[in-house]
Amino acid sequence: MTEHTKTDGLPGLDAPGLPQVLERARPRNERMNSAKVECNACPVLCQISEGRSGACDRYANHGGTLVRLDPVVVLRRSLEAGEATLVPFAGRAEAAPADSAAEAVESVDASASVAPPPAWSGDLLHSEQVFVTGVGSSTTYPDYKPAPFIVGSRQQGVDMVTVVTEGIFSYCSFKVKIDTDRFLGPEQANVRCKGEVVGHVTTAEYGSQMLSLGGVHHLTGGSKKEGRITAEMMQALGNKQAVEFTIDGGSQIVIQAGRAPIVNGVEEQRMRVGCGSAAVGIFARQFFGLVDEVVVVDDHITGVLTEHQAGRCLDMKPSGISMRGRKSTPGRYFQVANPGNGWGGTDIADPLSILDPWDPAVAWPGLRLLMTSTTGEHASWYVLDAQLQPVETEMPAEVRRIVDRIGENCEPSLSTVLFLAGAGGSLRAGVTENPVLLTRSIKQALVNVTVGGAPAYVWPGGGITVMADVLRMPDNSFGTVPTPAIVAPIEFSLRRSDYEALGGHMGQIRGLQDVLQRGAWHNEGAPQALQWLTLPEVNPWPLGQAPLLG
Repeated sequence: MTEHTKTDGLPGLDAPGLPQVLERARPRNERMNSAKVECNACPVLCQISEGRSGACDRYANHGGTLVRLDPVVVLRRSLEAGEATLVPFAGRAEAAPADSAAEAVESVDASASVAPPPAWSGDLLHSEQVFVTGVGSSTTYPDYKPAPFIVGSRQQGVDMVTVVTEGIFSYCSFKVKIDTDRFLGPEQANVRCKGEVVGHVTTAEYGSQMLSLGGVHHLTGGSKKEGRITAEMMQALGNKQAVEFTIDGGSQIVIQAGRAPIVNGVEEQRMRVGCGSAAVGIFARQFFGLVDEVVVVDDHITGVLTEHQAGRCLDMKPSGISMRGRKSTPGRYFQVANPGNGWGGTDIADPLSILDPWDPAVAWPGLRLLMTSTTGEHASWYVLDAQLQPVETEMPAEVRRIVDRIGENCEPSLSTVLFLAGAGGSLRAGVTENPVLLTRSIKQALVNVTVGGAPAYVWPGGGITVMADVLRMPDNSFGTVPTPAIVAPIEFSLRRSDYEALGGHMGQIRGLQDVLQRGAWHNEGAPQALQWLTLPEVNPWPLGQAPLLG
């Protein structure tokens, strides 16, 4: 077993605070150097020298004591300054920035006499205003330990318990929704990060391309390099950082949660208002009287106004247009072109390339034709000449306003990153000695599951499979261990009576004031950093949701 020698660039240094002591080192192995401590927070069991961090950069050796370098995140309904602040346990204040792991762990003594920052009132009793998250809380590994925080509180007159922990997840992934019509790659194509396969393209949804990234097979089923890069990618993506990917047979793309995707070096702007058929139907009445034909080009369903039911209901005259592709129903065409980065998510740059010659028995010289994409980013205006050839001319202002309205109805293109994970044995054992009772209680809606205080969707079926939007989680919620696996927060909140009924660790319940003053149950009273954050407005209060209090 080797020690980790990295001493700078630790996660805690981005938001410095006092290290939290997790527990005294286990009795030293006779074969281990007496100056080292063994970290048992994950299966790697790093042996760490004084002043240095473990392989995950989250734990360090401070005077023979295993300490956590990053703070525990606590949510409040509001803060006086409305900003994040660092507040220590036991009345100790935030530490100055450190340049190394050794300085970070030494800061626990340097800050002992500093007063708490003014943004913290010091009131520890308002339990209805405070929620301890799993971010920075530590884990239950090696599984038999109760969760680091089992917090008792009172909400609207109801006695509550919140079990707070970090999970070491091998069975986890990110589902990424990318708002674009651009061709990213064929379905099932490999997605690569730094040359390693880390996921695949999955089923496209309405106006969005979808990726599945990470997962147990990439973390543990491939080479060591694949597992390491997958874990690094997942940590960065979950922590709202930009990550670059390449897709086999497709595009190069940069993804960052809450930001527009960058496809082949071009930042996306709009998510389509609908497919070509939908756009024809939505704007048919506005086009009526101003055009003789409209074609909305789309990789999936291209719409043709005069053939479409919307055009028929408006008694529009047939135009004699002839479309390439496969006709589905009147006015709706599939496969007019191949997928690509051109008009409407197709590979075409010239929209006339999807038209065959017009029917001379129906079409007429002077026929007015609008061709547009589903986002309005591409649009051209044509008039048929005497030979029934479309000639591009300047678009009338009235028609341009409708095309602009198509763009106005397109939402901004974003990348949405959803964390999906299965809560396994170690998490459930930290809650109860009979884990199946926790699973059943969640399915019976007796337990509210949150991820870093953010609402989580619990999938039906067996087990505890949760999904959450990383944008609703605190910054830097995700870490890694070199097994490799992802570390992420999770909390279970329920009535105290229900917790007792499922066989919870009742002897480990501690009041909120005691938790905030002393930290995790295994910290032996040593100082520990708290980071206070305002609850995001988009998130409901984790302890105030029905049916818990209803």
